[in-house]
Amino acid sequence: MTEYQEREAFIPCSRQEIIDLCLQEGKFSKQESSQFRDFCNILIAYYHFKFHSYLENIKANFAPFNPDLIQDKYLSISQETAAEQKLIDNFIEVLEKANYRYFSKSSLTRAFEENSLFDLKTEVDFSDFDKVLCYARGDVQQDILVKKLWRKVTKKLDIFEQVILLIKFKDEKYFTNKLLKKKKSLKIEDLKFKPGKVYLYLYKNISKPDIEFIFPNIKMSMTWKDRIIFGVPAIGAGVSLIVRVLPQLLLILGVIIYVTLGQQPIEELRVREEEVRNITPLIITVFSLGMTLGGFAFKQYTSYKTKQIKFQKTVTETLFFKNMASNTGVFQYLIDTAEEEECKEIILVYYHLLTSSQSLTPRQLDELIETWMQEKIGKRVNFDIAKTLQNLEAIRGKLGTESELISLLSYNSDRCCQVIPLEQAKQIIDNVWDNVFLYN
Repeated sequence: MTEYQEREAFIPCSRQEIIDLCLQEGKFSKQESSQFRDFCNILIAYYHFKFHSYLENIKANFAPFNPDLIQDKYLSISQETAAEQKLIDNFIEVLEKANYRYFSKSSLTRAFEENSLFDLKTEVDFSDFDKVLCYARGDVQQDILVKKLWRKVTKKLDIFEQVILLIKFKDEKYFTNKLLKKKKSLKIEDLKFKPGKVYLYLYKNISKPDIEFIFPNIKMSMTWKDRIIFGVPAIGAGVSLIVRVLPQLLLILGVIIYVTLGQQPIEELRVREEEVRNITPLIITVFSLGMTLGGFAFKQYTSYKTKQIKFQKTVTETLFFKNMASNTGVFQYLIDTAEEEECKEIILVYYHLLTSSQSLTPRQLDELIETWMQEKIGKRVNFDIAKTLQNLEAIRGKLGTESELISLLSYNSDRCCQVIPLEQAKQIIDNVWDNVFLYN
């Protein structure tokens, strides 16, 4: 099947919207429309149950690394490694089912290098992490107003509608050594995170250049622009002060020499004794000028710190309103999203095979659905046909008293896809339900 790197597999509408779009085409009779809704409803219920087991597994594997839980038992190194690998595998599997795209470390680094909306120099220390996984969905462009000199201009910005970040911090020994090397008085207990634990974050509407702000260990510092703005006036004031104070400094030097060595060295410096004796006003003048320069420098530094605090406040407020979930809440949201995505995909495949006037190969079916999606919702989607056909074929049940398992999807001799009629499809899924628990 054709793959489009610039397109996403995510379908940007709900299950009910997909069902309504299918029925609005008018290809079903009134009775068939009712049967199609019944089929979709029982399929949704089946998938809800199926994905519940994913949630339970992922929560169990996350428990040893959950920073929100107090651990009452500790795993051996081998047990912890195995649990971590299961957690990562489950996490990636569900992300792929939910049609999220992997955002590699190199992609993150390139995004960090782009100009941020927040005019601050930022740095993320990846050496603090044992594991970093970043996935995104909904790569769109938005028009925003940005301030440029004295006016506001419209700028197109690349936005991720959703970003999921998983990070595992290194162990306590690493951070203890790091604090010792930096001669920090902080203790491990003072850190804002727990070493060795896994943290998950889910954000919405994050611009690509600002993606580094979702990392918990981000450091912000002065840009070259800030250094010029705050540094040049300070240097100019300092030079002006030195020019004004230099003669007075010479007189003060004369006083020191007069007190320690006598009058003759003063004559070589060409400083009159009367000026030396009347030094008190000069000292006061120099002291006042020094205080002025110190006050100016303090004002410049305070201005920078105020700007930094302002940006930190803006970033905090922005992320507060864009945060959708964290830790266990991310898994719950993700499972629900994956369940919905797979249901939408199966409904689309089943509908188009059921209503098509001709046999369709997987490639033809893939192209048909992508064209249909573009016409109906105006979105170019890279539909994952291979995964969906496997999921549909995996739903197997019995019809009536027959002993043979029948799949919702099969292939004819020409490798064209075909599905069973609505009434039988409902019976098969009902039979699957009846055999979920075989306790009797």
